[in-house]
Amino acid sequence: MNTKTTKIIYWTGVTLTSLWFGASGYFELTKNALVWEITRQLGYPAHFIYLLGVAKVAGVIVLLSPGKLLRLKEWVFAGIFFDIIFAFGSKVAVIGVAAAGDAVVAFIMVSITYALFRKLYPASYSPATAQ
Repeated sequence: MNTKTTKIIYWTGVTLTSLWFGASGYFELTKNALVWEITRQLGYPAHFIYLLGVAKVAGVIVLLSPGKLLRLKEWVFAGIFFDIIFAFGSKVAVIGVAAAGDAVVAFIMVSITYALFRKLYPASYSPATAQ
């Protein structure tokens, strides 16, 4: 896959992820009845829902910054993965397997996006040097 194709697929994934998690964060912050009802049914307290909304909106802002904040983007991807995994586990435990389909779709989409992020911005790990 050439760099242009990689960038197109990556930015498509970032856009879809941002729409998904941005909308979710917005609904959590504006106390959307459906989102709050499901999240409360899963056993999460109200203050956690607000914090999750703030984190999602902030993460979307970081994801949409082109070529910047790369280390922070790593943290955003990690947070998104945690969100997806916890949503999947909570839904399976409380509501049932059928309710967790969206988490599986999100996991696949974000996994592909993250893999392309790593392809575009390879991590270089070198020992720190004292100055």
